[in-house]
Amino acid sequence: MNNQNINIRWGWLKIMYWYTIFGAGGFGLVIIVIPNVMRSTFGWHTQDPIVYGVAGSVWMAFGLLAILGLRSPLKFVPILLMQLCYKSIWFIGVVFPLLATGKFPLYAILHVVVMASFIIGDLIAIPFSYVFSKMDTTDYGVVTETS
Repeated sequence: MNNQNINIRWGWLKIMYWYTIFGAGGFGLVIIVIPNVMRSTFGWHTQDPIVYGVAGSVWMAFGLLAILGLRSPLKFVPILLMQLCYKSIWFIGVVFPLLATGKFPLYAILHVVVMASFIIGDLIAIPFSYVFSKMDTTDYGVVTETS
Protein backbone atom coordinates (compact mmCIF):
# COMPACT_ATOMS: atom_id res chain seq x y z
CA MET A 1 0.00 0.00 0.00
CA ASN A 2 1.41 3.36 -0.95
CA ASN A 3 0.93 5.63 2.09
CA GLN A 4 1.76 8.74 0.05
CA ASN A 5 -1.62 8.61 -1.73
CA ILE A 6 -3.69 8.38 1.45
CA ASN A 7 -5.09 11.50 3.07
CA ILE A 8 -5.87 10.90 6.72
CA ARG A 9 -7.51 13.69 8.69
CA TRP A 10 -6.26 12.70 12.14
CA GLY A 11 -7.94 15.64 13.85
CA TRP A 12 -11.33 14.83 12.35
CA LEU A 13 -10.98 11.18 13.32
CA LYS A 14 -10.34 12.17 16.94
CA ILE A 15 -13.23 14.65 16.89
CA MET A 16 -15.62 11.99 15.59
CA TYR A 17 -14.46 9.46 18.17
CA TRP A 18 -15.03 12.00 20.96
CA TYR A 19 -18.40 12.97 19.45
CA THR A 20 -19.36 9.29 19.34
CA ILE A 21 -18.23 8.71 22.93
CA PHE A 22 -20.29 11.58 24.32
CA GLY A 23 -23.08 11.74 21.73
CA ALA A 24 -23.95 8.14 20.98
CA GLY A 25 -22.50 6.73 24.18
CA GLY A 26 -24.18 9.36 26.33
CA PHE A 27 -27.55 8.92 24.61
CA GLY A 28 -27.28 5.16 24.99
CA LEU A 29 -26.39 5.37 28.66
CA VAL A 30 -29.34 7.67 29.43
CA ILE A 31 -31.73 5.45 27.44
CA ILE A 32 -30.62 2.40 29.43
CA VAL A 33 -30.34 3.99 32.90
CA ILE A 34 -33.14 6.59 32.89
CA PRO A 35 -35.26 6.00 29.77
CA ASN A 36 -38.19 8.15 30.90
CA VAL A 37 -35.95 11.22 31.15
CA MET A 38 -34.89 10.76 27.54
CA ARG A 39 -38.49 10.31 26.38
CA SER A 40 -39.73 13.40 28.20
CA THR A 41 -36.72 15.55 27.21
CA PHE A 42 -37.21 14.89 23.50
CA GLY A 43 -40.97 14.40 23.51
CA TRP A 44 -40.71 10.83 22.28
CA HIS A 45 -43.70 8.56 22.56
CA THR A 46 -43.56 5.53 24.84
CA GLN A 47 -41.90 2.70 22.99
CA ASP A 48 -41.45 -1.01 23.43
CA PRO A 49 -38.81 -1.29 26.19
CA ILE A 50 -37.01 -4.14 24.42
CA VAL A 51 -36.57 -2.30 21.10
CA TYR A 52 -35.85 0.98 22.87
CA GLY A 53 -33.26 -0.83 25.02
CA VAL A 54 -31.61 -2.34 21.96
CA ALA A 55 -31.23 1.12 20.44
CA GLY A 56 -29.71 2.40 23.69
CA SER A 57 -27.39 -0.58 23.94
CA VAL A 58 -26.16 -0.17 20.37
CA TRP A 59 -25.49 3.54 20.85
CA MET A 60 -23.68 2.85 24.09
CA ALA A 61 -21.60 0.14 22.38
CA PHE A 62 -20.59 2.65 19.68
CA GLY A 63 -19.54 5.06 22.41
CA LEU A 64 -17.51 2.46 24.28
CA LEU A 65 -15.77 1.20 21.14
CA ALA A 66 -14.98 4.77 20.09
CA ILE A 67 -12.79 5.01 23.21
CA LEU A 68 -10.53 2.44 21.54
CA GLY A 69 -10.55 4.59 18.41
CA LEU A 70 -8.83 7.36 20.31
CA ARG A 71 -5.86 5.05 20.83
CA SER A 72 -5.81 3.45 17.36
CA PRO A 73 -7.77 5.74 15.02
CA LEU A 74 -7.30 3.76 11.79
CA LYS A 75 -7.91 0.37 13.35
CA PHE A 76 -11.34 1.47 14.60
CA VAL A 77 -12.54 3.31 11.49
CA PRO A 78 -15.15 0.51 11.02
CA ILE A 79 -16.98 2.03 14.02
CA LEU A 80 -17.41 5.26 12.08
CA LEU A 81 -18.31 3.33 8.91
CA MET A 82 -21.06 1.41 10.72
CA GLN A 83 -22.34 4.66 12.14
CA LEU A 84 -22.33 6.32 8.73
CA CYS A 85 -24.03 3.33 7.16
CA TYR A 86 -26.90 2.84 9.61
CA LYS A 87 -27.62 6.56 9.91
CA SER A 88 -27.70 6.94 6.12
CA ILE A 89 -30.05 3.95 5.83
CA TRP A 90 -32.24 5.49 8.55
CA PHE A 91 -32.45 8.74 6.59
CA ILE A 92 -33.30 6.96 3.34
CA GLY A 93 -35.70 4.40 4.80
CA VAL A 94 -37.36 6.39 7.61
CA VAL A 95 -36.83 10.15 7.54
CA PHE A 96 -37.23 10.82 3.81
CA PRO A 97 -40.43 8.74 3.47
CA LEU A 98 -41.95 10.55 6.48
CA LEU A 99 -41.03 13.90 4.96
CA ALA A 100 -42.37 12.88 1.55
CA THR A 101 -45.74 11.83 2.98
CA GLY A 102 -46.03 14.84 5.29
CA LYS A 103 -45.99 12.62 8.39
CA PHE A 104 -42.69 13.81 9.85
CA PRO A 105 -43.17 14.58 13.56
CA LEU A 106 -41.86 17.96 14.71
CA TYR A 107 -40.43 16.48 17.92
CA ALA A 108 -37.92 14.57 15.77
CA ILE A 109 -36.21 17.64 14.29
CA LEU A 110 -33.44 17.77 16.90
CA HIS A 111 -32.80 14.04 16.57
CA VAL A 112 -32.54 14.35 12.78
CA VAL A 113 -30.14 17.29 13.06
CA VAL A 114 -27.89 15.33 15.44
CA MET A 115 -27.92 12.27 13.15
CA ALA A 116 -27.14 14.47 10.13
CA SER A 117 -24.21 16.03 11.99
CA PHE A 118 -22.80 12.54 12.60
CA ILE A 119 -23.16 11.69 8.90
CA ILE A 120 -21.38 14.87 7.82
CA GLY A 121 -18.62 14.40 10.38
CA ASP A 122 -18.12 10.76 9.43
CA LEU A 123 -17.94 11.65 5.73
CA ILE A 124 -15.21 14.17 6.49
CA ALA A 125 -13.30 12.01 8.99
CA ILE A 126 -13.31 8.57 7.38
CA PRO A 127 -10.20 8.11 5.21
CA PHE A 128 -11.99 6.38 2.33
CA SER A 129 -8.79 6.10 0.28
CA TYR A 130 -7.33 4.07 3.17
CA VAL A 131 -10.48 2.01 3.73
CA PHE A 132 -10.82 1.01 0.08
CA SER A 133 -7.12 0.58 -0.67
CA LYS A 134 -5.68 -2.85 -1.23
CA MET A 135 -3.33 -3.43 1.68
CA ASP A 136 0.05 -4.98 1.20
CA THR A 137 0.28 -7.21 4.27
CA THR A 138 4.08 -7.12 4.19
CA ASP A 139 3.82 -3.50 5.45
CA TYR A 140 2.48 -4.88 8.73
CA GLY A 141 4.81 -7.81 9.23
CA VAL A 142 2.08 -10.31 8.36
CA VAL A 143 3.31 -13.48 6.76
CA THR A 144 1.04 -14.96 4.14
CA GLU A 145 1.18 -18.51 2.85
CA THR A 146 2.07 -19.06 -0.76
CA SER A 147 1.07 -22.17 -2.65
